[in-house]
Amino acid sequence: MYSLLLAVIYAAFISLGLPDSLLGSAWPVMHEMLEVPVSWAGLVTMIISAGTIVSSLFSDRLTRKFGAGRVTAFSVFLTAAALFGFSISNQFFMLCLWAIPYGLGAGAVDAALNNYVALYYSSRDMSWLHCFWGVGAIISPYIMSAALTGGAGWHQGYRTVSILQFALTIILVVSLPLWRKVQRARQTEKRTEAEKERGYAAENARPVTLKQALAIPGVRLVLIAFFSYCALEQTSMLWASSYLVQFRGIDASTAARFASLFCIGITVGRFLSGFVADRLGDKRLIRLGTLVVFAGILLVALPVRADQISLAGLIVIGFGCAPIYPSIIHATPEHFGRDNSQAIIGIQMACAYVGTTFMPPLFGVLSSAAGLGLFSGYLFVFAVLMLLASERLNRLMRERKERDGAGNRRQE
Repeated sequence: MYSLLLAVIYAAFISLGLPDSLLGSAWPVMHEMLEVPVSWAGLVTMIISAGTIVSSLFSDRLTRKFGAGRVTAFSVFLTAAALFGFSISNQFFMLCLWAIPYGLGAGAVDAALNNYVALYYSSRDMSWLHCFWGVGAIISPYIMSAALTGGAGWHQGYRTVSILQFALTIILVVSLPLWRKVQRARQTEKRTEAEKERGYAAENARPVTLKQALAIPGVRLVLIAFFSYCALEQTSMLWASSYLVQFRGIDASTAARFASLFCIGITVGRFLSGFVADRLGDKRLIRLGTLVVFAGILLVALPVRADQISLAGLIVIGFGCAPIYPSIIHATPEHFGRDNSQAIIGIQMACAYVGTTFMPPLFGVLSSAAGLGLFSGYLFVFAVLMLLASERLNRLMRERKERDGAGNRRQE
């Protein structure tokens, strides 16, 4: 039962990654057909990001009312409908309109699935879950490329992914009873004796407001860590190739190939970290991943003429990033309680989208004044913020555990 539902959730995360690379793959053709400037792609992505932030913040209320399975099924349906809308759009304003349900669906499903796996599955499963997101993000450019080279056009690329999303919606609807069975079984397994006595059921508790969540000790720290990670990851993905070509003088085709290996490094790294995630634990994985990121940034920044060192550094950064995102998410119920995890994960997703939306463009503004040589220093700042916030959070959680232990001993 657990494995069957996990397979469905993995498929849902592949579908979550599928649309993420479509716009970038198709935009060189789309903007010409729509007769708009290249830069207008940013407007579409901003609308999508705004929708994901809003739905992430409301994910706690929605999931408590309807359940993770229903929220996931409806959200995937919403993104499928939006992608179909993209496929029939022939004017730019239509893309902007369809970007609204696209963003709303993506944010809700992301937060609901992450919390469900954090509550009821292992750290290993969480690592592999995000590995499957990478699989979807890698596959979608090939779908779009096949549509473009085959003469069907970018409309067909979006339509193909839309059909896949609609098929997954049907699978999710059929699997709804399975979600409830796993949830009840896992709740029974994970309840403490005290929770059993008071009839504990996090899903039936009152929704946690944004103000209440931010007042919980440590929440602001985890939001800083998560924001910093997402800013670092997205800046690396967007600007690595430009840095290698314009600052390092590396051949454009070579730089593009190695920039794509950054994403592959994250995907492969998450697959490999899944084998050791349960043994090492979330805290060690975050610390180890951050240290590897520092090593990669150092390789990129070294003032040597050997191009291979900078290229290898980019891959090392990708491997270091691999375990951080899933480990922060998976540790949330342990750090802040199962009652609060959905609300806090929703806020984390909102912070993630803020980081990925605004920090890479900020680097573009800064680099236009100071040059692309700022790249490694910019990444270093976010890596330091991430490390300081996560280590401070670990210390806070350790102190709380010691206080709770001392209190229990006094009661005995």
